[in-house]
Amino acid sequence: MVKKTDGPISVTGNGTDKAWENANVLTEFLHPWEPEGLPTTTFRALSSKTHLYFLYHVEDDQIITPQGNLGEMDTVKSDRVEIFFKSTDEKKPYYSLEMDALGRCLDSEGIFSKKIDIDWDWPKSDFILKASQNEEGYIVEGSISFASLRRLGIYQNDGILNAGLYRGEYYHKDDGEIAIKWISWVVSNPEKPNFHVPNSFGVLKLEN
Repeated sequence: MVKKTDGPISVTGNGTDKAWENANVLTEFLHPWEPEGLPTTTFRALSSKTHLYFLYHVEDDQIITPQGNLGEMDTVKSDRVEIFFKSTDEKKPYYSLEMDALGRCLDSEGIFSKKIDIDWDWPKSDFILKASQNEEGYIVEGSISFASLRRLGIYQNDGILNAGLYRGEYYHKDDGEIAIKWISWVVSNPEKPNFHVPNSFGVLKLEN
């Protein structure tokens, strides 16, 4: 359940707004493909009349954020958390926000099983993102306007958001090579991770 907040939340990338104290905490993130040594991921969300607010706290002792002058594509090789949204009609586009520990975001529009348009951008006036790092890991905090979710066909004023919550956790193996663990709120396939499928999404219910 995504609880209501009366006013706007100050998005700082540190999650220090007192409103977050009232949010439900989601910690049930899974990694069945390689379950040992799974670091903690927590997610919170709150809603106002105009915005959906989200907050990730990520435990990570090896924060990897390469800077290859590739713009938002650098996010692909970085430790990151993700939020995907889809409409109830799975033939229509779904939208992805992949957000790293430096506050960079790869946003995209996709059609399931067909294409992903990485050149697509979430309207800048409707999306705020900030991040910070600390001794335990990193924090990603942001807001998304309900106006943009409506325009994209994601939200129908019914208190329901079909959303996927994910994490890409890069780490150094014993031989020094960099590998990744895919962590998900909903597991669509216990044999192989794939987030770009409808059954990897869950439901965020907004408080009336």
